[in-house]
Amino acid sequence: MTQATAGSTIALHYTGTLSDGSVFDSSEGRDPLSFTMGQGQIIPGLEAAVEGMSEGDEKTVTVAAEQAYGERDPNAMQQIPRDQIPENIPTDPGTQLQMQAPNGQAIPVVVAEVSDSHVTLDANHPLAGKDLTFAVKVVSVG
Repeated sequence: MTQATAGSTIALHYTGTLSDGSVFDSSEGRDPLSFTMGQGQIIPGLEAAVEGMSEGDEKTVTVAAEQAYGERDPNAMQQIPRDQIPENIPTDPGTQLQMQAPNGQAIPVVVAEVSDSHVTLDANHPLAGKDLTFAVKVVSVG
C-alpha cells in the first residue's frame, strides 16, 4: 500500500479541536482536504503526522503551537489612535478587519481592545499560541 511521502498527493478528512474539546475546523460534510506532501500547504506538525500513513489509516495527533500557527507575537499587536479610524469602521472588540501593509498586501486583524484614545488591533493568527488536536483519516495517497 502506498505511503504518504514527499511529493505524494494526499486527501484526508479531519476534525481539529482545541484543548477544551471545541471544534475549530472540520472537513465533515465537505470534500476531503487535498495537499502535496513537502510543499508547505498545511501546518508542519500535521504534515509530519501524516507522513508514512496509507489510504484508510486513521490517527489522532496533538500538534504543538510552534508546529501549527506559532506562538502569539506581541509585535503583531498595534495601537492605532482612534481619530485615525474612519467613523464608519466598526471597532467593537472581536470585530475582524483588514489593514493594508505598505506593499499593498491585505492583513487580517481583530479588534482586541478599545479605549477613548486608541484601538488595539491584533494581527496574530486566531490559532496562534494554541496546541491543536487533529483526528485524521487518509482517504487517498497518490
